Order: sequence, then structure tokens, then C-alpha cells
Amino acid sequence: MLMTTIIFFLAVIIGTMAITYSAAKQTGTTREFYAAGNRLTGLQNGIAIAGDYMSAASFLGIAGTIALYGFDGFVYAIGFFVSYLIILFIIAEPLHNLGRYTLADAIAVRFGSLWLRGVVAFTTLSITIFYMLAQLVGAGALIHYLLGVDYSKAVLVVGSLMTFYVVFGGMVATSWVQIIKAILLLTGTLILSLIVFSRFHWNPSAMFEHVSMITPLKEQFLQPGNHLNEPLETISLHLALILGTAGLPHIISRLFTVKDAVTTRYSIYTATWVIGAFYLMTIFLGFGASAFVGYEALQRVGFGGNLTVTLLANELGGEFLMAYIAAVAFATILAVVTGLVLSASSAFAHDVYSHLIRKGMASEREQVRVAKFSSVAVGLISIWLAIGAEKMNVAILVGLTFAVAASSNLPLLLCTLYWRRFTVEGAIAGVLTGLISSVVLVVTGPAVMDPEHGLILHTPIFPLTNPGLVSIPLGFLGAWIGTICSRPRPDADAQYERVIFQALTGIRPGMASKMEKDSA
Repeated sequence: MLMTTIIFFLAVIIGTMAITYSAAKQTGTTREFYAAGNRLTGLQNGIAIAGDYMSAASFLGIAGTIALYGFDGFVYAIGFFVSYLIILFIIAEPLHNLGRYTLADAIAVRFGSLWLRGVVAFTTLSITIFYMLAQLVGAGALIHYLLGVDYSKAVLVVGSLMTFYVVFGGMVATSWVQIIKAILLLTGTLILSLIVFSRFHWNPSAMFEHVSMITPLKEQFLQPGNHLNEPLETISLHLALILGTAGLPHIISRLFTVKDAVTTRYSIYTATWVIGAFYLMTIFLGFGASAFVGYEALQRVGFGGNLTVTLLANELGGEFLMAYIAAVAFATILAVVTGLVLSASSAFAHDVYSHLIRKGMASEREQVRVAKFSSVAVGLISIWLAIGAEKMNVAILVGLTFAVAASSNLPLLLCTLYWRRFTVEGAIAGVLTGLISSVVLVVTGPAVMDPEHGLILHTPIFPLTNPGLVSIPLGFLGAWIGTICSRPRPDADAQYERVIFQALTGIRPGMASKMEKDSA
């Protein structure tokens, strides 16, 4: 088995390196490095968005949570899927029309404050590092179990590869790695789901009845309350998952890789269908693992249920299928972390270095060089943090990341687009309030604090694992208080009208006069 697994892993690495080598010839400018030259089609970008989104938490963490806790595990999948409705109807097209490369670009159309750009860039860096932890933890557990490599060394290998892809391939390589990964992931998931379904003679009722009898939870396995047994905890998690996607920097950056708003909308349509099909199949993965691997076996292996899918593949298809699924999971993690590193490096090079430090005077070659150096720095920080988070379930880690994104970036986005009275002081206050409150509540909550097994050996101060129920309202409250305590600029109304016009039409300043000249 070891040799088969190594061959599949090497195939993934060699294939992605070949893509990066090809893309390296197309990353000389900032537009190519940050946004793939805006050349992706709606279908390509939609599949890439799905590949960016269907992460280790989905493939490894959610399937494991369903296998161990039943109904409550699927709550994560529902939240992830529904979140795209917010992007589709509220965020996607206006943000594409306003932005160029990063979230801060879109906000700067209304507020030209360098302080705000710096705060948004810092938040982007924080969120991407949080999210990257989940992917690297899943990668470390997977490689350690399959190849016997030490967890720390496995994290180091994955971290080095993701940095390599970004430094040499930029958004072009990242997009194609994500597209190929999405296709491989859907194929592998479909194969496993069909095998599981066939074992129950294509009868979903038989599958549901079987798992409700063989697990220790019995009939309660199909009912809520096994993992999320507190109503407030459930509500908090739902809020974070549903509202957080719209604030994830690596998803936002994908909105800028296509040429117009129509293509952006088609991208989200495509991504929604692909993601929906995938999350539906996680039910078969989780229930299949409970039925054919066994609840006790999953508990004995450990790693928070993150190895459920690979164990199921080994049970149903032997060494070959297990090696293939493991390689798909490895490709999944590589694709997502590559997108995260690119998002973080873009925020630093484009927002912090080019606008704050160089005051817009940095050349394109200089920006690209700084982006590559910052990619290395982000990779090193993420590797160091992931080594200390080995025992955490990746689905929980992602849930925390979504809470931070929903608490800080979502209030900023919605108020910028839809609140005329909103001020730059309110924007800064909202972002910082959401970011600080969510991080503090995570650190003082049971996900980090536990007197026996926590990263901090102390009784939790905050009772909820996910802070979204408290931190999201605090983010909006901070934006409101900061706004009512400040005075709008004299031209605030006119500026808001220009922002709304550009958000709805995509016509940027100067484009209207150019169009008039062309028509004349």
C-alpha cells in the first residue's frame, strides 16, 4: 500500500509543479499574478471557486463529524452550502464592479483612507492564517497516517509546496490547480458514494435504518443534539458558516479573475451547483464510514475523525482506492492552501506595501517581488502555528475562521454597499471590533481553553465553541457606533452615489467619457 500511495502522491506533486512551471511564464505583471489577467471563463472560475471552497474541512472533517455524530455533522455542510446564496444575491456582482485585486480595493472606491486599507489588509492576513491552520492540520494527519512521516515534517512539506506554487505560478497556477483538484475530488467522492449506496441496494431508507442501529447512539444518530447539544451553540455555528463565506478573502479575490459582472454571476452559479452536489455526497461518506469502518475503529484511530474518508476507501476498495482518495485529499489541501497564501500575499504586497509604504509609487515588478517574499513569510507562520494545533478537528477550526470573517469583513462589506451614512471611522471600528471580539472569544472559549486537553489548561471563560452569536452582532454594533460618533465628509452623499453607480453598472470613473468618445 505504501508504494501505491507514494506513487499517487508523487503524481499529484509532479502534475501541480508542471502547471506551476507553465503558469510562471504568465505572472510578470500584477494583473496576472493577482487576478490571472481576468481571463478565466465563468465555468473555469466557478469550478475553481468550488475547488477553493471544498477544503480539508469538507472532505475530511465533515465526513468524520457525520460518521461520529450523525445529523449534527451535516449541519456544517448545510451552513457551507447556504452561504453562497448571500454571495450570489448581495455580494458578488457589486464587489466585482468595485474591486481590482483585493477586498481593500473595493472598499477604497468609497473610502480612500490608508488607515482603513491597512486595517482591512491586517484582517485579511489574520483570516487566511486561521483558515490555513485547518488545511495544514488535515494534511499533517493524513500524511502521518498513510506514509508514517512525522506530523511536523508532513506539515513542513505541504507548507513548502504551497509556497512554491504561489511564488512561481501566482493566480494562474492557483486557478488551474483548484480546477483539477475539484474534478478529482468530485470523481473520488462520487466513486465512494456509489459504492456505499450499492451496498444498501440503492435504498436510502435501508442505509438510514442500518446506521441508526449499529452506532452507539442508535436512533439518536439521526437526530440533532449529539455534537451540538446546546441551542445557542447551534445558532452561533449556523450564523458563522452562513455569513462567513462572504467575508473570506480567498473567495473574494476569485471574483476579480473574470472580465465582467455577468461572468461573475455565472461563476457563482457554477460553484453553487458543484458545491451542493459535493456536500450531498458527504452523507454517504459519513454513513458509510459508520457502517463499514465502525464507530469504535474511527475513535481508536484518533485525529478528530479527520481520517474517516481514507479508512472508508480502504474498507470498500482496498489499497488502490485508499491511495487514490488519499492523493485526492492531498490535492484538496494543496489547492486550498495555495489560494490562501496568494490571498494573504496579495493583501500585503498590494495593500500594505504598494499603498501604505510606497504611497502608490511601487512598480509592477516591485509589487510582484514583494508578493513572493510575503508568500514565504505567510507560509512559515502558518507552518509554525499548525504544528501546535495537531489534535484539533479541522471542521471546528474552519468554523472559527468563518466566525472571524463574518464578524469583521461582512459588516464592512454590507455597510459600504448599502448604508449611505456609513463613515470611514465606522468602517475601522466595525472591522476591529469584529476581529478582536471573535479572536478573544475563541481564545477564551472551550475550543482553546480546557482544564485537561486544551491548548490553554484553564476552565473556559466564554461558554460557546463558536463565537459568532456574540461577535457578529458586535462587529455591526462597532460599525454603527463608529459611524454615529463621527461626522460624514461634505461630499459623502455624492461619493456614495458614485459608488452605487459603479457597483451596479461596472462603469469606473473615466470610462463613461471614453465610451462617449468611442461612440462619437
